[in-house]
Amino acid sequence: MWEYREHLNYFEKLRRSLYEVLRDVLEQRLIKISLVDSFYNFQKQGIEYQFLDKSELKPQSKKTGKESSLFNTFIVIFCEGTVSPTLKNHLRFFPENTVVKKNLEHLVDFTLYRQFHRNLRYFDNPTFLTFVEELLHIDYALLIQQDPTIKKKNRYVLSHFHVKVDWPIADAAEDLAKWLRYIQNNLYENGDKYGIELQKKMFEYYGCNYSVGGRRTAGLIAAQLLRKMDFISTVFVSSSESRALYKYSERGVSKFYLVQLNEEDINDLAQRKKITLKTLKSNYLYDTGDFYFAVSEAYYKHTDYGRPPENGKLRKLKPIYAWLKLSGEFLHPKIDALTARPINY
Repeated sequence: MWEYREHLNYFEKLRRSLYEVLRDVLEQRLIKISLVDSFYNFQKQGIEYQFLDKSELKPQSKKTGKESSLFNTFIVIFCEGTVSPTLKNHLRFFPENTVVKKNLEHLVDFTLYRQFHRNLRYFDNPTFLTFVEELLHIDYALLIQQDPTIKKKNRYVLSHFHVKVDWPIADAAEDLAKWLRYIQNNLYENGDKYGIELQKKMFEYYGCNYSVGGRRTAGLIAAQLLRKMDFISTVFVSSSESRALYKYSERGVSKFYLVQLNEEDINDLAQRKKITLKTLKSNYLYDTGDFYFAVSEAYYKHTDYGRPPENGKLRKLKPIYAWLKLSGEFLHPKIDALTARPINY
């Protein structure tokens, strides 16, 4: 398991700081691609965008929308350190899907191929995020990690594309259940029904219903797998079915989504937060001409049943008790509103 900042040495603290700053930059861009750009894709085609209702914020909500090619979907895995080769059986990254020119030439829709050079892969390159956005249209997942070829300084690289997550759900649930002390040896040690319930609760732990589609399943399985590493990691999953961007990190679970606001909502929010309508609209709201929308984040926390017991003793699973609860909602500023803070919504 990863260490808290106060347990790190000086150089490890520098790496953690760099990672967190770069993650903030990446997160902003992925929110735009997943949510804002997807909305305008629908608008350009004259198709109504389906906003989430409040019931869909529940961790176990079964309600989903229709899959649409207009919604930008992807999985991005961003690791503070370098992923160990021991995970290659379950997180499939090999020389064949390394981000090098000879591997990219087979991608039909990759328009940056002719301009590709090795430095384009590095986070400190000015066009890195554009490069990432181009590759997001390729299925499976992207892996960004500490460059394994550099030992004396910190540099993050988009090392692999077409990364497949291939870890059985039962194995991931067993790994989580052992950590939470619901089992000692194996998933089915207390019977098949008990093992099935633990698999369902694992999905709840990551803010999903157990019936969710493949992309969200792959994302949460990847997040559970990376817990085996001694550094922090973040998995971003953009899902058309849920019209949301999920974020799994050492901070827990977040769900970014679009919220629609009318003039009454806006006036009420401005009064409660004691800011002007002009500031609210310019820093937070997107104007479509008919209504406004904004990016909202639902932030979740794990309950006592979703955390290891303090005494470390085995305990009995009680499915009725929730492992995850909604902790708060925030309205995020636009990507260019650099001085604006998220506000409670």
